[in-house]
Amino acid sequence: MTTIKATPYEYELPETKPALIIIDMQRDFVEPGGFGSALGNDVTPLMNIVPTLQKLLAVARNLKMPIIHTREAHLPDLSDCPPAKRLRGKSGLRIGDEGPMGRLLIDGEPGNEIVEPLAPRAGEYDLAKPGKGAFYRTPLQDILKALKVTHLLITGVTTEVCVQTTMREANDRGYECLLVEDCTESYFPEFKRATLDMITAQGGIVGWVAPSSVVIPALERAYG
Repeated sequence: MTTIKATPYEYELPETKPALIIIDMQRDFVEPGGFGSALGNDVTPLMNIVPTLQKLLAVARNLKMPIIHTREAHLPDLSDCPPAKRLRGKSGLRIGDEGPMGRLLIDGEPGNEIVEPLAPRAGEYDLAKPGKGAFYRTPLQDILKALKVTHLLITGVTTEVCVQTTMREANDRGYECLLVEDCTESYFPEFKRATLDMITAQGGIVGWVAPSSVVIPALERAYG
């Protein structure tokens, strides 16, 4: 069995290929003019992980691993966006408002698209999720069961919100999760660091963490 040198201890790769989960690498979060910017954030750190994530994605495609992209996205009528979410904070622009890339966080708008270097290809899953976690009101659980997937490699943004929520949801459902630490990012470096610590504390209470520099070679050894 191939293992990945991870924190807090080695992560064992199964015979059935793990799924690569790429969370919310959409223009609204990682490009200027999107929802992330509307909240007053510098989006540069999020865009900086794209080249690394692109390398991991290329390997996953070459190895024919299951690949699942998610987008935080709401229906145009906002019927799946509770007021408690839409009205939170003091931002000048809110979910559903018109921004430079169309209506913010609305499925089908230009800003809701995955950034071009990571754009989904035929045969990959592209899930619109109305919540922070990727299992909430999506077919993700059914997809993973149908593929007989037991292990997940988790990437994307932001580390402390949608990524961590998804990882905790997956942990509760029995999946063995590894977060690829240089393929995830936060608007706040200290939040990312704290999330990595929370995930791996107490013997990996939520899962494992490892850099792509050890994840990629291990995948190629196991499935190449």
